[in-house]
Amino acid sequence: MSGPESATGAPLEPGASGPNDQRGTWWAQSGLVARIAVSAFVVGVGLALVFAVLFVAIGGLRNRSLEARHSQQVIAKAYEVETLVIDLETGLRGFFITKREEDLRPWRTAQRRYPAAITDLFALTRDNADQYRRAREIKQAIDTYIETFGVPLVGYVRRNPATARRIVTAGSGTLQVNGIRDRFTRFLRTETARGGTLDKRARTTARHALVVGGIGLGAALLLILLGAVYVSRAVARPVRSAADAAGRIASGDFSDRLRTDGPGEVGRLERTFNTMAASLERTLADLEERNRTLVDSERAKSELVSNVSHELRTPLASVLGFSALMLDRQLPPDEMRRYLEVIRTEARRLAELLNDLLDLERIEQGTLELRLDAVDLNDLLAAQITLYSAQSGAHQLHLDPADDPLVVYGDRDRLAQVIGNLLSNAIKYSPDGGDVTVNASLVGDEAWIWVRDEGLGIPFDHQEQIFTKFFRGDVGRERGISGTGLGLVLARQIVEAHGGHIGFESEEGAGSTFWLQLPAAAGDRSLTAHDDPEARYGV
Repeated sequence: MSGPESATGAPLEPGASGPNDQRGTWWAQSGLVARIAVSAFVVGVGLALVFAVLFVAIGGLRNRSLEARHSQQVIAKAYEVETLVIDLETGLRGFFITKREEDLRPWRTAQRRYPAAITDLFALTRDNADQYRRAREIKQAIDTYIETFGVPLVGYVRRNPATARRIVTAGSGTLQVNGIRDRFTRFLRTETARGGTLDKRARTTARHALVVGGIGLGAALLLILLGAVYVSRAVARPVRSAADAAGRIASGDFSDRLRTDGPGEVGRLERTFNTMAASLERTLADLEERNRTLVDSERAKSELVSNVSHELRTPLASVLGFSALMLDRQLPPDEMRRYLEVIRTEARRLAELLNDLLDLERIEQGTLELRLDAVDLNDLLAAQITLYSAQSGAHQLHLDPADDPLVVYGDRDRLAQVIGNLLSNAIKYSPDGGDVTVNASLVGDEAWIWVRDEGLGIPFDHQEQIFTKFFRGDVGRERGISGTGLGLVLARQIVEAHGGHIGFESEEGAGSTFWLQLPAAAGDRSLTAHDDPEARYGV
C-alpha cells in the first residue's frame, strides 16, 4: 500500500502537512466566538430545512382552523343577536311592570346594538346561502317584533300606564319572541353541525401536521442536541464552577470567591463575580434590617384587611384562574363547560355576598324596604322545606306546622330569606346528615318557629358572637363549610324589622335550635280588599 500523496500525485515527505491538517490547525487556533458562530451556522441551516417542511404542514392546518373558527364566529354572533332579542323583551317587560323609564334601558341599548350585530351576522354567513337565508328570516322576524309590537306598545304604555299589566299578561310579545328563538335554534343547530364537520376536517389535518411536526421536531432536536453537546464542551465547563459559586451565593453564603485564572471572557466573569459577592456581603446587614421593616409593614396591612377581602378573594381567584385557563388553552367543550360552571358558581357566590352586604347596608342606614302583606307561615315553611330538601340527600327535613293558619303581616320574600338561611345552616353544619325538624305554633298573639338540627352545635365561647358580622367560628373553617358570616346578621335584622325576635339554643356536638318570634296578624289584618299588597315601607 502506498503512502499519502501530494496534490500533484507525488508522495508526501514524512511529517509534512496536507490541506486537512491546515484546517485542523485553524480550528484549534480559533476563539470561542468563531467556534460558536460556525456551529450555529450549521445548526441553523439544518433547522431552516426542518422548518420549511413544518411551515407547509402548518399552512394546511391554518386553513382548516380558519374554516372551523369562522363557524364558531357565526355561532357566537348568532348568540349575541339572540341575547339582544332577550334584552329587548326584558326591557319591555320591566317598563310595562314598573312604568319607569330607566327600566327601559335594556330595550334602548339592544335597539342601538342590534343593527350592527345583525349586519355582522349577514357578513359571516354570506358564504353559505342557506344560513344567509335563515339569517334574513331572523332579521325580518326581529324587525317585525320591534316595529309592530315593541315600539307601538312603548308609546301606548306611556300614554295609558294603567293598562300595562293587561298587555303583559296577553302574551303576544312572548309568542313572537318564542318564534324568533325557534328560528335561532334551527340556525344554531345547522351551524353547529357544519362546525362539527369543519372541526373533524381540522382535526384530520392537525393529525397529519402533528406527524410531520413530530418528524421535524425530532430532526430539530437532534441538531440542537449536537450543537448543545459541542457548546457544553467548549464553553459550559469553564463557567460551571462560576454557576456553582452563584448557587452558594443564592443560598446565603456570601463568603465564597472564584479563582481568577480563567481564559478571556471567563476570567472577566470570575473577577466581576467576586466583586459582586463582596458588595452583597457588605449590604447583607442593611437588607436584613429592611426585611424586618417590611415584615412589620405587611403585618399591619394584614390586620387592616378585613374579612370582606378574605371572602372576596377565594371566588375571585377561582374565576380568574379558570378564565385564564380557558383563554390560554384550547380546551374540549366538556372541560370548558365544567370550567364555566365553576366560574358561574363562584360568580353567584360573589353576587350573594354583595347582595348580603347591600342588604346589611340598607338595614343599617334604615333604607331597607319591606313589601308588607298577609303571609301564612305554614305555607311559607312548606315551600322552603320542599326547596331545601332537594339540596341534600343525607338530610331528612320534617315540618310540624301550626294547627291553624299562622298568619303574620310582613314581606314574604324577606321572611323566606330568613327561613332559608336557618335551613341552609342546619344542613351545612350537619355534615354527617340527620334530621332537621321545623315546628310552627301560635302562642298567644305571637307566631313561633323552631328549626332544630342534630349537627355540630355551637361552642359555648362562640355563642355571644354568633350574630356578629362576618363571624363564622372555627368549626366552619376547619370543616371547609362555605359561608360569609352575614346570613344570621341579616336574619336578625329582618326579623327585628318585622317587630319580632330571633335566638337559639345550642350545645357543642349535640346540635342547635334556632327560634324566631313574630307578631301574629290580627283578625282584620288578613287578606281583604282594603289591603294594598304593593304597599312599601322603609325600615
